Amino acid sequence: MPTRRTKPLLAKATADLTDVDALMLDIGRRARAAARPLAIASTQAKNSALAAMADAILADEQAILAANAIDLKNAEDSGLAASFVDRLTLDPGRIAAMAEGIRAVAGLKDPVGEVIAAWDRPNGLHIERVRTPLGVIGVIYESRPNVTADAGALCLKSGNAVILRGGSDSLNSSRAIHACLVKGLEKAGLPADAIQLVPVPDRAAVGAMLTGLGGSVDVIVPRGGKSLVARVQSEARVPVFAHLEGLCHVYVDASADLDMARRIVVNSKMRRTGICGAAETLLVDSAAIGTHLMPILEALTEAGCVIHASPTVLKIHPGFKPATEEDWRTEYLDAIIAAVVDGVGRDRSHSPLFVPSHRSGDRRGSGCRRALLQRDRFGDPAAQCLDPVRRWRRVRHGRRDRHRHRQDACARSRRRRTTDLVQIPGARHRTGATLR
Repeated sequence: MPTRRTKPLLAKATADLTDVDALMLDIGRRARAAARPLAIASTQAKNSALAAMADAILADEQAILAANAIDLKNAEDSGLAASFVDRLTLDPGRIAAMAEGIRAVAGLKDPVGEVIAAWDRPNGLHIERVRTPLGVIGVIYESRPNVTADAGALCLKSGNAVILRGGSDSLNSSRAIHACLVKGLEKAGLPADAIQLVPVPDRAAVGAMLTGLGGSVDVIVPRGGKSLVARVQSEARVPVFAHLEGLCHVYVDASADLDMARRIVVNSKMRRTGICGAAETLLVDSAAIGTHLMPILEALTEAGCVIHASPTVLKIHPGFKPATEEDWRTEYLDAIIAAVVDGVGRDRSHSPLFVPSHRSGDRRGSGCRRALLQRDRFGDPAAQCLDPVRRWRRVRHGRRDRHRHRQDACARSRRRRTTDLVQIPGARHRTGATLR
């Protein structure tokens, strides 16, 4: 039971939560209103807004850096990890890259109005399947200020209004960047509410977004670590576009040039350890133990990387930290890498279980492709997962064209919709399958 002392605190907490809910509902209503004119905005208007955004970001560089300095000071006082601080940090080069990224989005083909399928009915009726905006997208991401610009630009180009909720540790930086995006919208005559930033760090704002804000939000896109994606998937009451963690692997074959392999591995791990594209596991061919293993591990150690070694690696160098089962599924986002021998050779207990097929840590050099293709000729499923030459697409098999096969509609509706992994090119799939 609440006491006299706790009752005022509970009342204040309830009032604060109500304020956040009211704020988020208002943001949702404004986004929904802005989505209508944005959906029919011309390509020229959207590109003009994007160009103005890029110009504003460059013009307001000092204001963005000043806001970022506040976030960095708060992060330092909180004792956050170096990899986290790296993702949070902005400098003139990264700000210029943000502006360039927005200009690159402006150069993309406008997807709105594109006809992706068309057919004629026997009665002469012409039917088209046309790309249209989703409406309002909610993007929830961690403390990476550049995502504010990336997500805002992509949603604008696709004709969607967006509600951005970045990590609380980057709120000042995100506000400064968002102000530049609004300037671009206003200069092009587009609604300023088309790109909104949640202005409070309260986690209740995330919960409100996941409910859909009274029907205002059409889809949620989480961008961040495994825990963030898991929370969004479990709590969301609207569709979610999710992704997997970045368990990037680098495989070194015995045929690989040693100098090239050493440079690729060190670059993949140490260039920026806090990003999802950084390598987390090193797989070395057993035939390369005597030639490649130690020079590469020594190069990593000299660069400041900690090695978590498999039993085979420990036999060669007992000084490394022993790897555990958890290491093979850990996204370190730090100067740590797990090293295993025979991961893509005779020992197939590791790769098929732990290698994610959607990412790999190589730089797609010709030597990498040759090494991977060499393994693929032996039918190694792990090499197939890592092969950068292949393109994998997720294919969702749906109902066949209901207009052409109306008589079978009832039977098809009882079929369970399934998701298969299909190899492209050369893959054959059912009529009506759509690439996702």
